[in-house]
Amino acid sequence: MIKTKRVLSALALSVGSLMCASTAWSQHGTDVSQGDWPDYNGNMAAQRYSPLDQINADNVADLEIAWRLPTGDFGDNPEYNATFTPLEVDGVLYTTIGSQRDVVAIDATSGEVLWQWESIDSQERYDNAPRKGSGRGLAIWRDGDESRLLVITPGFYLVSLDAETGTLDPEFGDNGFIDMHEGLRLGPGREDLDIGSSMPPFVMNNVVVVGPAMAVSMRPPSMANVKGDVRAYDVRTGEHLWTFHTIPRPGEFGYDTWLENSADYTGNTGVWAPMSGDPELGHVYLPVEAPTGDRYGGDRPGDNLFGTSLVAVDIETGERQWHYQIIHHDIWDWDNPAAPILADLPNGRKIVMQVTKQAFVYTFDRETGEPIWPIEELPVPAGDVPGEWYAATQPFPTKPAGFDRQGITEDDLIDYTPELRAAALEAIEPFRLGTNLYSPPSVRGAEDGTQGTLSLPSATGGANWEGAALDPETGMLYVPSRTVVAVLSVAKDENSDIDFSMALGVRVPRAMGLPIVKPPYGRITAIDMVEGEHEWMVANADTPSIIADNPALEGVDLPRTGVETRSGLLLTKTLLFAGEGVGGGPYLRAHDKQTGEIIAEIEMPGTQTGQPFTYEHNGKQYVAMVVSGQGQPSELVAYALP
Repeated sequence: MIKTKRVLSALALSVGSLMCASTAWSQHGTDVSQGDWPDYNGNMAAQRYSPLDQINADNVADLEIAWRLPTGDFGDNPEYNATFTPLEVDGVLYTTIGSQRDVVAIDATSGEVLWQWESIDSQERYDNAPRKGSGRGLAIWRDGDESRLLVITPGFYLVSLDAETGTLDPEFGDNGFIDMHEGLRLGPGREDLDIGSSMPPFVMNNVVVVGPAMAVSMRPPSMANVKGDVRAYDVRTGEHLWTFHTIPRPGEFGYDTWLENSADYTGNTGVWAPMSGDPELGHVYLPVEAPTGDRYGGDRPGDNLFGTSLVAVDIETGERQWHYQIIHHDIWDWDNPAAPILADLPNGRKIVMQVTKQAFVYTFDRETGEPIWPIEELPVPAGDVPGEWYAATQPFPTKPAGFDRQGITEDDLIDYTPELRAAALEAIEPFRLGTNLYSPPSVRGAEDGTQGTLSLPSATGGANWEGAALDPETGMLYVPSRTVVAVLSVAKDENSDIDFSMALGVRVPRAMGLPIVKPPYGRITAIDMVEGEHEWMVANADTPSIIADNPALEGVDLPRTGVETRSGLLLTKTLLFAGEGVGGGPYLRAHDKQTGEIIAEIEMPGTQTGQPFTYEHNGKQYVAMVVSGQGQPSELVAYALP
């Protein structure tokens, strides 16, 4: 099933600081203050920040490719956008790679592959996996001279590898791996195991925590599905330590929020996003997703704890410390998509922040769960989908303000010319306007003749898995987001026992080939988390040719529109780095952190699709990321000064 080989790779194409005080956000024996990148988001606080400053505003424009590693020889093809982010510790990169999710160790200064572990699920297990491909990365654990890599295969095995050799750890689980299919709470009447994960496991205080993901639930085959429980294991032995039931069992806290015993059969409600944690408090923070299904919840009446909630649990016992439900009875697919970000602010507050698809930053005291600023339960509209259950209110933060557009009205429509304005108004005629952020889905072919409800943001954000970046020195949060209209339209799927699911064949309207709403279509927003106020916002990219060259815009002086993507961000001591993300162009920009001004623009071999990261080794700082597109397989590319 699983084998390891050591290789010296000819794939790597070599092209030819200052340390800050230690941080509390790592127990790996290394952290970003030492010039490493030992966690998926840099540190366990998910800040995506490094204090390195060898690359700065004065020289960032001089960056050159130091080395590049194509992924084609690991099973990837030109149509595949890799999205993994390697770790770096002591001059070695560790990452998942290739469509089968192999693991490789790479020399951080040359790109030479030091060893490769081949992960081979059984064909049936791989074929049935809902989350295939290279995944987004792995985790590392260190204790003295011991170091282990923890990774989840597409077929849903938790694997422990010796970081020095890439061999299975015989002391962990069943000779190095744990079958995560065992012990699941299955959906009644479902024989398939719709469960896996593409994110790294989370390791803290000698415990490894696994959150699961399912197939996209826009058109679920059934109201019943496997439950997305979060499970934890001893990182040395693989001993099962605890399970947190994201859908409560009878008698457990929150079971009464699932009316008509719907908790007994409803599934999903996993933690597909990365996690974060506070090793001193012993809290791991779970960004829980929505239950089955994404657009219709009539089969699960009630608020549905812990669906779309932020939950703090004890890392040793799994006991809930506090929770906050961010959406009651989620029928928008606005599940929590990113790691909660922890920070010790300059004003002394110790907070945790959850950025969301609906473009809010929910902010709490990370020990108690008390909101930093009031969160108001405000009335929201009910819909008219037969059999649906509607929450009467939803929680709206009073600070910070939303970082992207929320709800859509005629004022949001493009008006560059009278003709375009008329085309936009005509384009929205078949739809209801979701003027409230929480305007619910409607039926395709409703009695009023509409085909669905237009909504902002879409189910893919606002924010998404790229998360945000936090500057621990200033308390400034930088959030990438996108402004894309969605159609909330449901219809009966005759192949499912669920009453309604996403309607097929209903498309988002456009006006003369253009988006119907005003730009920017992708943005980066800087938010002062000490005061809860926005500082600046910039478009994430130049105006793409598909917009700039549209004949309907001839003679129109367009603002810089950005693109409909979410940038990957990296913060350093002096700079904010931003790519354009999946679907964007092949550019990396360095911004002034205080103003958003672009300091340098670097053209890359492809589009940034993995998260950018930085590290230092042998006195040289590198900025690296996976890039994709341009008709070639994805590449891991590292930049450095000449």
